[in-house]
Parts: sequence; structure tokens; C-alpha cells
Amino acid sequence: MKNLKVSPKTLDKLRDKHDVTVREVEQCFENIDGPLLIDDREEHKSDPPTLWFISRTNKNRLLKVAYIQRGSTVQLRTCYEPNEAEMLIYSSHLPQWRTT
Repeated sequence: MKNLKVSPKTLDKLRDKHDVTVREVEQCFENIDGPLLIDDREEHKSDPPTLWFISRTNKNRLLKVAYIQRGSTVQLRTCYEPNEAEMLIYSSHLPQWRTT
């Protein structure tokens, strides 16, 4: 994904804290089939807003991806395995037929 930008600090965090590769992040973007949500928590607000979604890698690993979109550039903020609360929030935004 040529328009995906990952800072050195984020790259270190992905590797050291979350054991996530950039290729897994790219696969999540390639495999997304749900909505994009805006992270409107006060401590995470940004301009432009932080967007997030939950998707699977090609090896079926479920990951939450958070990023900022600036024109065609996608600036990755983080990516990790979602917790239960995040799964509930995301699933509440899926069309009804997808949750049954």
C-alpha cells in the first residue's frame, strides 16, 4: 500500500508492543468489509479525525486499525488485537444481517 505512512515510533510500537507487521496492517485495509468509525474520545481527537476499523489479516488474525487520512496519505496511528469493548462498539455499527 504505497500511500500508507508509518512513523519510526509507530513501527517500533507495532513490533515491540503489539507484534504486528506493516504487511498485516495492509492486509486489514485490503480485507475491510465493515464501516469506518471516528474515534471521538477527547484524548484521541485530532484534525483530521482519527478513523478506525476492525478487519482480518490473510491469516485470519483480527486487528483494530486506527489512522488519519490526509488527502491520499494514510498515516497509521496504531494497530493491535481489539479488546472486547472495541469489538462490541464495532459490531454495534454493523448491518443487522452481519451480526446474526
